[in-house]
Amino acid sequence: MTTALSNTYLPSRKPLHRGKVRDIYDLGDRLLIVATDRISAFDWVNPVGIPDKGKILTQMSLFWFEQVKDIVRTHLISADLADFPADFQSAADQFGGRSMLVHKCEMFPVEFVIRGYLAGSGWKEYQTTSSVCGIALPGGLLESSELPRPIFTPATKATDGHDINISAARAAEMIGTGWLERAAEAAQRVYQRGRDLSEQRGIILSDTKFEFGMLEGGLVLADEVMTPDSSRFWPADQYQPGRSQPSFDKQFVRDWLETTGWDKNSPPPPLPPDVVEKTRAKYLEAYRKLTGKNDI
Repeated sequence: MTTALSNTYLPSRKPLHRGKVRDIYDLGDRLLIVATDRISAFDWVNPVGIPDKGKILTQMSLFWFEQVKDIVRTHLISADLADFPADFQSAADQFGGRSMLVHKCEMFPVEFVIRGYLAGSGWKEYQTTSSVCGIALPGGLLESSELPRPIFTPATKATDGHDINISAARAAEMIGTGWLERAAEAAQRVYQRGRDLSEQRGIILSDTKFEFGMLEGGLVLADEVMTPDSSRFWPADQYQPGRSQPSFDKQFVRDWLETTGWDKNSPPPPLPPDVVEKTRAKYLEAYRKLTGKNDI
C-alpha cells in the first residue's frame, strides 16, 4: 500500500487555502485544487491519512463531470499534469492524478443537498417533525426508506464547520430566487443521472451534496461530485429499510473513533493500520464499481 499524502508543498508558492481534504492554489483567474489523503470525521482531521484517497476522489469527480456535462457547465479545465504550471509538473509525485485545474468561480454560500432516501440528519428531523427542512413527508417512513421523490434540502456551514439544514426560502434570501431555482433544478437532474447509473452498477445513491457558483454570468457545478466524501453510497444487495445501511465511505473511521472514548472536542487519536486499510478498500470498491475502472 502506498504512503498517504497529507500535505502538498512547493518551494515556489504556498496554498491559498488548506481545507479538511483539499489544498487550493491560486493561479490568477484559475485555481488548482488538490485532493490530499487527509480524512476527517466529526469535523476533525485525523493525523493519519488514507493512502490514495485523494486520487480516488479526484478520479470519481472527473468521471461524474464527464457524465453530467450535458446537464450543467462544470468548473473543470483540465486534470492533465501537462496543462499545469511547470512547478506543479516537476512535483508529479504530489500532484499527479489528484489535482484539477479549474475556473475561479463566484461560489454560492449554500450546499445543494438532494435526498432520495431518509438518512442522517434528515432521519433525525423526520422523527420529530415528519418533515425535512420544512418539506412535509408521508407518515410511517423508516430509517433509510426511499422517499416518494428526491427532495432538495439546502444547507450551509457554521463557523465550526458543521452542516446546518436551512429552508429553501432562507437559501433564496442568500443567493436570490432565480439562482436558487436554476441550481436546485440542475442538482436534481445531476442527482438523478448519478442515481440511475449507480443503480445499474449495484449501488444506491442515497443522497449527495453539490456546490454551485457563477462563471461568466452562467451557472457552474464545482468542487467534487458524487464521491464517498460528499454522498451516501449503499450496496443495493444489502439494502434493508428500518436500519442504517452498510456504506462505501469512512464509516470504519467513525465506528472506530466511537470505541476510543474520544471526546470529539480535542484532536482525535491516530487511526490504526487495519482501519486505514479497510477504509481505503471501501473507497476503492466504490470507485471501481461506479466507474468500471481498476486503476486510479
